[in-house]
Amino acid sequence: MAGAGPIIADLQAESDVLDALVAELPEQAWQTPTPAPGWTIAHQIAHLWWTDQTSLQAVTDEAAFRQTVAEAAENPLGFVDEGAERLAGTPPAELLAGWRADRSRLHDALRTVEDGRKLPWFGPPMSAASMATARLMETWAHGLDVADALGVRREPTARLRSIAHIGVRTRDFAFTVHGLTPPTAPFHVKLQAPDGDSWTWGPDDAAQTVTGLAEDFCMLVTQRRAPAELDVTAVGADAATWLTIAQAFAGPPGAGRG
Repeated sequence: MAGAGPIIADLQAESDVLDALVAELPEQAWQTPTPAPGWTIAHQIAHLWWTDQTSLQAVTDEAAFRQTVAEAAENPLGFVDEGAERLAGTPPAELLAGWRADRSRLHDALRTVEDGRKLPWFGPPMSAASMATARLMETWAHGLDVADALGVRREPTARLRSIAHIGVRTRDFAFTVHGLTPPTAPFHVKLQAPDGDSWTWGPDDAAQTVTGLAEDFCMLVTQRRAPAELDVTAVGADAATWLTIAQAFAGPPGAGRG
C-alpha cells in the first residue's frame, strides 16, 4: 500500500485546496456559473461528491458497484450528469459537509487496499494508486472551473506531474475515442514543472515531440483551455493532431473549451 500513499496524500491536498475556495462562500455564490455549460459551483462540487461516493462504493462494495454500472449502461451519456444535477440541489452547507465526509472515507478506504488488488470501474479495473490519480485529475480540473468562476488564480504545484502522466498515458485513447488510429511511434513529451525542473516521457530521439509548461499541458488534456491559448508546442503531424484531441478523462470525446 506504500506505493499508493503519496498519491492519496496529493489527492487529499488538492481536495483541501478546492475546499478552501468554497468553504466561506455565501449561499447565493454557489449558484455562480462556471465555464462548464449549465454547471454552477454547486454542480462542480456535487459532481466530485457523486464520483467520490461511487469510487468509495467500488472499493468497499463491489456488488453494489456492479449495480451502479448496470444503471449507467441504460443511460451512458447522461448518468454522471444526472448524479451531479441531483446533488447540486442540496443546500450548500450540507453539500460541502457531504463531500468532505465521503472524500475522507474514500481516502481512508484507498489506504486499506491490498497490493495487487484491482478495483472495478466503468472502464478497465485499476489499482488504488490509479484510482487516486484519476480522482486527483478530476479534482484539479473541476477545481479549476470553480477558480475560474471566482476569478481566482491557483498556484501550480508538483501534484500536476500525476495529471500530466495521465495525459501522456491516454494518448492512444484520445485517438481511438475520436475514431482515429493511434500512432505506432512513441512521442517525446518534455514539460517545465512549476519549480523550473523538467518532466519527460518517451525517448529523447522521438520524431514526434510535445513541449511546454506542465500546467498548460494539464489544462490541455483536461480540456480546460483551447490549445491556442496554451504554451504547448508540437513537432510532427501526429503530435500536432494529438494536441487538438487530447483527453485524459474517460467517456466520449469532450467538446473542449473554445
